[in-house]
Amino acid sequence: MSTTSAPDTASSRGHRAVVTDAGAPLPVEPPEAGPVAILPTAADLHADAVRDAGGTVGDLGADTRGIVWLDARDPDGLEAALAEAPGVGWVQLPFAGVDAFAHLIQEHGDRVLFTSAKGAYAEPVAEHALALTLATLRVLQQRARATSWATEPEGVSLYGRNVVVIGAGGIALEYLRLVAPFEVSVTVVRRSDDPVPGAERTVTTDALDEVLPDADVVVVAAAMTSGTAKLFDARRFGLLKPSARLVNIARGGLVDTDALVAALREGTIAAAGLDVTDPEPLPDGHPLWDEPGAIITPHQADTPDMVAPLLAERVRTNARAFLGGSGDGFVGVVDPAAGY
Repeated sequence: MSTTSAPDTASSRGHRAVVTDAGAPLPVEPPEAGPVAILPTAADLHADAVRDAGGTVGDLGADTRGIVWLDARDPDGLEAALAEAPGVGWVQLPFAGVDAFAHLIQEHGDRVLFTSAKGAYAEPVAEHALALTLATLRVLQQRARATSWATEPEGVSLYGRNVVVIGAGGIALEYLRLVAPFEVSVTVVRRSDDPVPGAERTVTTDALDEVLPDADVVVVAAAMTSGTAKLFDARRFGLLKPSARLVNIARGGLVDTDALVAALREGTIAAAGLDVTDPEPLPDGHPLWDEPGAIITPHQADTPDMVAPLLAERVRTNARAFLGGSGDGFVGVVDPAAGY
């Protein structure tokens, strides 16, 4: 694991990217350097990052060779931009999750290098995951709704618990660092069984069912792909013990929402801490809002003030690699085959 520093601003002081793919081979030939367009609306912070790297920022056109795309909710806009500028060889996406752009990555990934922000926001998101972990263990979701003094003590400590973390990207690595003082026993579930620093053991995804029955806390930090959709369904909730807590700070679609509601209502699990939901935004009146076992935050594990300087640093790093011409130095590279 390596880290790169973010700018020292009041909103990002102390936050660093957690980079896990530095030096990894590119899935395509190194892109041809040239002018970069900041879209759909240019932002000075990111334009300055490109210029700091020695690049040129311009309007989208025939000579455009790179795109920094800032709107995670507008894949159609990016599709139109790629059609208008067929010479583009590098696209920087704004978040770690790229599922909204999956069809574009599949269509253009044989000639366009896509990079994401994976690892860029690992520290604030992992901090939020720890907050949700502690909140669900200490039943703060119930305490926050209470209107009278509780007479029965409730809640358990994180110390010495069995924690299962699904995923091994920057967020997972930072979460492991944060929970280390609690002397937890961590199992990481990932595509390979290569050891992960801070984890007692690492198992492959086909062993997920084997490790769930002993879990006190399950933290979902995996990428959203066609293979991970509704990873947690009714069957998998049934493998957990009634005292287990689920924390999801990845993507709402990794969890079957109806199955989660049923698991909470029936006492199959004790609680869930969610920063992401499916659907999202979670509609007013949805049963999860009234579920005593659920604590929900509105996808704000990383706020705009946290994200902006960290994304600018990612843009600066990748623009420098883009202009270098050799392909060395890109981080957050999206694998078209894996989908993240």
